[in-house]
Amino acid sequence: MAEHATQVITIAAPPQACFDVAIDFERYPDWAGDIKAVTVSERDAEGRGVLVRFRTAAFGRSTSYTLRYDYAEAPKVLSWVEEDGDLTSKLDGAYIFAETTGAGSEPATEVTYHLEAELKLPIPGFVKRRAEGRIMHTALRQLKARVEGSPPA
Repeated sequence: MAEHATQVITIAAPPQACFDVAIDFERYPDWAGDIKAVTVSERDAEGRGVLVRFRTAAFGRSTSYTLRYDYAEAPKVLSWVEEDGDLTSKLDGAYIFAETTGAGSEPATEVTYHLEAELKLPIPGFVKRRAEGRIMHTALRQLKARVEGSPPA
């Protein structure tokens, strides 16, 4: 049974800036704490990563998965589906970048992160929730820190 999670954060930058950081896959290891290595094996006509392999830390070990990205609604939506994973059978999701106004009427982005994950092996619920929290932390708070140029919270 797949687990669904959604979280929202506001980033003090325009949507395009958020989108640009989100698709700069090779730089994820610089700012996304659990991501150890990224390899882009397929690109679209604009040079954006379509098939991307990640190696991350999870459950006290290294895990790998490959995601296929869809740019049909870019730059408002960046979605993906898992092609292959050693611990996961499903790791599908999306970032949705919606323009909003921040403090002092500055441009800002409301970023919604959706994730649907299914593990190949059953694990206790509390472990799943802890893993979900780490994924959400990386996906949103560390993205925010990277885009805004501040250290991650």
